Amino acid sequence: MTPAAAMIEVRNVSKRFAGRIDLADRIARMVRGKSRDATVRALDNVSLRVCEREVVGLVGESGCGKSTLGRIVSRILEPTQGEVHWEGERLAVQMIFQDPYASLNPRMRVADIVGEAPVVHGLVASRDREDYVTEILSRVGLDRSAMRRFPHQFSGGQRSRIGIARALAVKPRFLVCDEAVAALDVSIQAQVLNLFIRLREELALTYLFISHDLGVIRHVSDRVIVMYLGRIVETGPTSDVYARPNHPYTTALIAEVPRIEARHRAYVPIRGEIPSPLSPPAGCHFHPRCPHAFARCREEVPQLREIAPGRHSACHLNESPP
Repeated sequence: MTPAAAMIEVRNVSKRFAGRIDLADRIARMVRGKSRDATVRALDNVSLRVCEREVVGLVGESGCGKSTLGRIVSRILEPTQGEVHWEGERLAVQMIFQDPYASLNPRMRVADIVGEAPVVHGLVASRDREDYVTEILSRVGLDRSAMRRFPHQFSGGQRSRIGIARALAVKPRFLVCDEAVAALDVSIQAQVLNLFIRLREELALTYLFISHDLGVIRHVSDRVIVMYLGRIVETGPTSDVYARPNHPYTTALIAEVPRIEARHRAYVPIRGEIPSPLSPPAGCHFHPRCPHAFARCREEVPQLREIAPGRHSACHLNESPP
């Protein structure tokens, strides 16, 4: 069967951030005869594709590069290497940010937060702005009275809805949701997630849904991508990956998800801490924490290979177990 055409395709993208090292580290480097700027390796040769009306979940621990990838897909950042291809140059991509308190201008009323961009881009005439904003607010569960108020006058869940309304106002086809419910109480999270699901059906939207919460990803996504320290380690249909994880990192992440039937099970975290992106390990980045690591893992970068139809994993155990 011919694969569906990609709405967005990321090809071999890497991202580096160069920054000045602190004084103590600089002195230490000078004593050793070396003084170089620190470079954060946020993304390392990442490729992915998202098809129309698909919801792709991007999951991994904090610091794995999820948000950086989301910002590259949204055109907020440029990749250091590699390419991003959009389905036509006019494809509208919007990003919904994590913090509903920090992502809204506290000095602007909701009417301006939601209505300014569509007027600037010629999507709606100034005279029709109020009616247009009312329509958008209604879609996200807010009434007309919200237009005259400021962000500080709303709850966290309501602010999240305003952020979604702002994104929808420019009629995007693709939304990047970066930890869009992470700052909300669990009960409010469910409401906002259900809103995302409803909007997908009503507006034929496509999502790249970024989260460290595997429960959230399982609820909303058709396909899941697992990242670790700037690299993709596993991809596949959400139900398959959750039922039969392949990569040791994915297995460990899914084992940590709370379940009612496993309420008496002792919690066992992934051993060790995620290494610094300033100096990632050689070979497989996960090998210092992996219970199955062997010599090849410490020396050779595993390639993302197909292990079943629609399933890919980057683990040497799939090729030459010790």
